Amino acid sequence: MKVFCGRANPTTGSVEWLEEDENYDYHQEIARSCYADMLHDKDRNVKYYQGIRAAVSRVKGRGEKAIVLDIGTGTGLLSMMAVTAGADFCYAIEVFTPMAIAAVKIVEKNGFSGKIKVINKHSTEVTVGPDGDMQCHANILITELFDTELIGEGALPSYEHAHKYLVQEGCEAVPHRARVYAQLVESKRMWSWNKLFPIHVQAEDDEKIIVFPSEIENCPGVPSVYDIQLNQVPRSDFTILSDVVTMFSVDFSKQVNSSSTYYTANLEPIKSGMAQVILSWWDVDMDPSGMIKCTMAPYWVQPTSNDVQWRDHWMQCVYFLPNEEPVLQGENVYLTAYRDEYSVWYKLQKARNEEDKKDAYVGSPLCSCQAHLLWNRPRFGELNDQNRTNQYIQALMTVLEKDSICLCISDGSLLPLLAHYLGAEQIFKANHVGDKIKIIEKRPELLTASDLEDKKVSVLIGEPFFTTSLLPWHNLYFLYARTAVAAHLSDGVTVLPQSASLYMMVVEFKDFWRIRSPCGTCEGFDVHIMDDMIKNSLNFRESKEAEPHPLWEYPCKSLSDPQEVMKFDFRLTVPQQTLSTDGSVNLLRTGKSHGAVLWMEYHLTADISVSTGLVQISDEKGNCKWNPHCKQAVYFFSSALEPETPTDLPSAITYAINFNPKTGEIAMSFKSLS
Repeated sequence: MKVFCGRANPTTGSVEWLEEDENYDYHQEIARSCYADMLHDKDRNVKYYQGIRAAVSRVKGRGEKAIVLDIGTGTGLLSMMAVTAGADFCYAIEVFTPMAIAAVKIVEKNGFSGKIKVINKHSTEVTVGPDGDMQCHANILITELFDTELIGEGALPSYEHAHKYLVQEGCEAVPHRARVYAQLVESKRMWSWNKLFPIHVQAEDDEKIIVFPSEIENCPGVPSVYDIQLNQVPRSDFTILSDVVTMFSVDFSKQVNSSSTYYTANLEPIKSGMAQVILSWWDVDMDPSGMIKCTMAPYWVQPTSNDVQWRDHWMQCVYFLPNEEPVLQGENVYLTAYRDEYSVWYKLQKARNEEDKKDAYVGSPLCSCQAHLLWNRPRFGELNDQNRTNQYIQALMTVLEKDSICLCISDGSLLPLLAHYLGAEQIFKANHVGDKIKIIEKRPELLTASDLEDKKVSVLIGEPFFTTSLLPWHNLYFLYARTAVAAHLSDGVTVLPQSASLYMMVVEFKDFWRIRSPCGTCEGFDVHIMDDMIKNSLNFRESKEAEPHPLWEYPCKSLSDPQEVMKFDFRLTVPQQTLSTDGSVNLLRTGKSHGAVLWMEYHLTADISVSTGLVQISDEKGNCKWNPHCKQAVYFFSSALEPETPTDLPSAITYAINFNPKTGEIAMSFKSLS
């Protein structure tokens, strides 16, 4: 059965109705799931197994039957561990129906059907009693309900309900407890993800500085955590201002209260500086004694860098203080963590008197300037990148005249400001600012001559950047917008950027390949059924598509040189025919070809270009440096992700790439050559 789905095409800008299989959403959710990543997390799996064995042993040691409740069972892995450890029976709860069906099959294949009951419900809907889902209350509670922020997936209300209705008082819990840690830092790079910095515009011998309204400067931003691979941020990018402090802990073996609350810790800065950012992570004790510990601590906190387990399902948290605040070494300051059921936010206070103590719970910050609602964190970083801005300034200086009539097509762009400061006569912007900058709140195809005061545009500019873009080539919407406004452009119009190139490069990932790699067996349990389910959903569509990822967080090695595979000329309108290209790239380094990375490079002028992907191949080994403000497109080669791959490594990769101008989509295929 087919269904019609409406969507806004990010490249063409049109609204389309597409005929999709009725199971499209189901396949997409499975294909993009993190189940394989979790099962490849050896540290997580081993620690859970150790904790489960210890919990079952303690219950058996008291002469009791071990009855397990496993909330969020996924593949059923933790329940199978429990039965293997000696549990008498397990109730395994999984709300996601496709995963619950797979768990039933996996449990059966591994021979545990008689001791594990999979319940396809949310845990808050589970009943206990002779006619209920569970015959009796459990005395061991096992869960894996955590995200990078610990509580973002609803762990607290789930635990609260389980202790009230599903488990015995004084039950064993795996994990037994969790602790959330915080560290105060100063970081220009991280602060640039949250606030706009002044922009320096060097025009001839005169430097001008663009500053932003106080509403933006004083805005507390948005409360949502920025979860990143903090292990990829070099120590030179931040200054540690405090020791690590424990902000709060949760004992999962006792009744949990999910109500909003706050926790305050006394900090004594170890260095003077500007307090801007809170770095945070958590760990869990799998047993009451704390001997079995699983930690998300970043590299500078761990004893040696070899102790850092790579994982993508749990990372580290970056929180921005509402405003930066100077702190002095040795002075007392108070850091408060506020939380509701699903999120955490922070506030720093210099002193704490009686009045401060009465100021108990503070609600989450709300953006009042709109900028934090328009731009995400990487976009803030991009706008604050002075080197990138300088490239646009240099390009604009070469194309602008005193009487230039500019039209800017980009979302939330600062290019009109730069053009204004560089002396353009009038700037029209399809979205702010000043007498000479007019905002036209229309789609490009609806633009009229009167909107432009009957003037012809002499310079069309764009970064291009559009908030609807996910993949690098989605910003080709600029080409479609340029075509839509063609009637309003002068005969000799200058277009900036004048063209764009699509580049590709074959890479070997250090760890990132794990998110798409089959698991096979996990701690001795056969999970091939899950592998097949994910592979089937990937083959439904996703295995033939590239997916967006910020590769600065995921180290990789280039196996080929970067290669230009397609070019788009913005001085012309959208082509009528499909653009096709094919060829091959030679592999210059030994390694496993996990996939191809693709990105766009915008040629602002003949000799000034801005890359959204590769910044440089940093050394002879092929280690790459990527644009930290953009997501690159990754096309995984399925053959290279199998646990057992051929010993003969390919010598080249062939490719075929097609751009369909009607849909704006780029289709691609790759093949290895021995």
